[in-house]
Amino acid sequence: MKFGVVIFPGSNCDEDIIYVLEKILDQQVVRLWHKDYDLQGADFIVLPGGFSFGDYLRSGAIARFSPIMQEVIRFAAGGGYVLGICNGFQILAEAGLLEGALLHNENRKFICRNIYMKPQTSNSLITAHIDPQRVLKIPIAHGEGNYFADAGVLKSLNDNDQVLFRYCDEAGNVTAAANPNGSLENIAGICNAARNVFGFMPHPERASDELVANQDGLAIFESILSMVV
Repeated sequence: MKFGVVIFPGSNCDEDIIYVLEKILDQQVVRLWHKDYDLQGADFIVLPGGFSFGDYLRSGAIARFSPIMQEVIRFAAGGGYVLGICNGFQILAEAGLLEGALLHNENRKFICRNIYMKPQTSNSLITAHIDPQRVLKIPIAHGEGNYFADAGVLKSLNDNDQVLFRYCDEAGNVTAAANPNGSLENIAGICNAARNVFGFMPHPERASDELVANQDGLAIFESILSMVV
């Protein structure tokens, strides 16, 4: 499979995701600069974490207008797979490819630590091969990860089985205490109605190597590859 990793000014997790895809999972990867108009034949697009354009104005709000995003939007409209991680999730929301918005964390502080989350559906490329009872320990690093949507969107997400992950405790209990940023209904990630665009705040690429003593994130990438390779 050929992955395209989009790099914006301020991206800082691009090399992390490239390392996991190339070195650990043995996949082909192309780097896509934000001013490009060519996805170089990629089968799967990844928008990595970081601080695109310094998070000025609003996280993801400026990156959404980068030339490459015109191609990403067209790609997604044609059924192409797109994944946004952290800042990438924020960009997808700003671009209208995913519903809702990412607000400042409830405590108004940047949070960088491990959290726990569990899959909420098996009906997605991202989660299809993850045991629904499995609790994943994955790092977060964000100041604006507080997922918000109006009541109608929340109902639609739940009715259509579009919630990918919810924050939980180590035992898998979805509780207010396990919610790191104030996200509505503990939502950590969602997909679109067509189930080809995915976004979540936690960083699985930072939990995919035995050298960091945590490989829980690999479950997400392995689910992707098991479904499409």
